[in-house]
Order: sequence, then C-alpha cells, then structure tokens
Amino acid sequence: MKNFQIYAFADEASGQVDGQIRALLRNGLQGLEIRGVDGQNIADISVEKAKEVRRKLDDNGLRVWSMGSPIGKIDIVHGDFAAHMEKLKHVLELSHVLGAENVRMFSFYIPGDDHAIWRRKVMDQVGDMLRAAEGTGIALCHENEKGIYGDVAVRCRELLDTFPELKNIFDPANYIQSGQETLSAWEMLKGRTCYLHIKDALADGHVVPAGKGVGHVPQIVKDFRAMGGTAVTIEPHLTVFAGLKDLERAGEETKMAYAYESSDAAFDAACDALKACL
Repeated sequence: MKNFQIYAFADEASGQVDGQIRALLRNGLQGLEIRGVDGQNIADISVEKAKEVRRKLDDNGLRVWSMGSPIGKIDIVHGDFAAHMEKLKHVLELSHVLGAENVRMFSFYIPGDDHAIWRRKVMDQVGDMLRAAEGTGIALCHENEKGIYGDVAVRCRELLDTFPELKNIFDPANYIQSGQETLSAWEMLKGRTCYLHIKDALADGHVVPAGKGVGHVPQIVKDFRAMGGTAVTIEPHLTVFAGLKDLERAGEETKMAYAYESSDAAFDAACDALKACL
C-alpha cells in the first residue's frame, strides 16, 4: 500500500486521545480524521488542547489528515449561521495547530423534500464558508449526508460545479441511506473526489464492514486508487454489544451479524475489512 494513506475516526475506538493513538498504531494506520477528543467535539477544543494533542500524535509518528468537524450540520431555517461561522474560524485555527489540510463540512439540514426552495440560501452560506477559508491553505471538503442539501449525487455535483474550490468526500453508506445507488454516484463525482469515507451498508441502511454491503466499496476503492487517489478515512459505525459475554453460557457463542464486544473490537474489524478490500 505504498503511497496510500489510511486514516480513521478513531474516536469510535476510544473517546480518549491516548486510546485513539493505541488503536491507530495497532492497526498500522497513518493518523486521524479527528472528531472527538477527550469528551469534546473537535470544533470545541481550545488551542492549548490542540497543541497537547499534536504533541502526542507527533511523538507517535501520527498525523491529523482532516478535521471531522460538524460545520454545516445545522438547520437551514433555524440554525444560527453567524455563530456557526465563528465556529468555522476556530476550526480553521485548530487545523493549523494540528497540521490538518482538510476540514470536513456539510450543506445544511433541509426541511421536507423540496430542496429547490432552499438552494439559494444553501449556496450563499456555503459560499460564505469557502470565503472564510480563502488563503488559509486548508481545503473545505463536502460530505454527503442523509437529510442535508447535498444528500444525493446530483446535488453534490451542483455544489461542486458552483464552487470549483470545494472538495468532495464520498461516503458510500450515506448514499445508501439516502436512497442513492453508489456506482452511479461514483461515476458522477469521482473526478472531484478528494477522499473516501470507508463505510458500507446493507440495502436497509444498516452499516456493515466494508465489502459486506451493497455500496460496492471494493470496486470504488480500486477505482479511486487507479485514478491516483492517495487517502481514505475509515468510519466504522459498527454495532457494539459490550454485554454479549455476560448473556452466554461458557462454551456458547451467539451468532450476531457484525456486532462486537467492544469499541476496540469494532474498530479493528473495520480496519481489517478495508485491508481485505485492498
């Protein structure tokens, strides 16, 4: 996997940065898409806390690839956009401290099914966010997410066409959960995709390890690499059933589809699934 970098939302292994570092190291990953740190969302930590996290990562040969921020994940109607812009500015400051080159962002929760009536406001606010990032050297990367304006490929493409500087994150499971077939979405968006979120799902939306769902994850990863793609983020979202052992008699094993005894076990399974795809 020379020249191919694998990062992860390691807060799914541990809420504590020390536990995240252990999870990354034992799975041979390069670093974090950082989202949760010692009980706080990454957008809410202080600069001093960011410096502490950076020191720990540097000491272990790890890096922050992207900020797994919640920017843009507010209601288009009732969300406090002015306060949200201040949060974005803070995230950009933290990005410099942590050495992140990307900030994950969204395109606002939309009420109802009529996306067209909100298009102008979405575009205005996304434009404001991109202007805030101008000159920082940090890319804003839009992730498709159920319930937001850019939930399906055609609206993601609309955002990318409107804003050439905007980057694309491709999340197969989120497309499945939005009723979007992933291969057609990939054909539409692959030329603008900065990186992938490695997350697969069944047709009913339940998240499963990469390659076990209907997201065509192995095919998309192969195509991404063939195009020169260099980085992905593992996002496990797998079921943890910590009390499983307590419910079984000695020598018995309950068969559950992709449920794990601990967060660490679920994280390791997600890493193993991506490696099998590769």
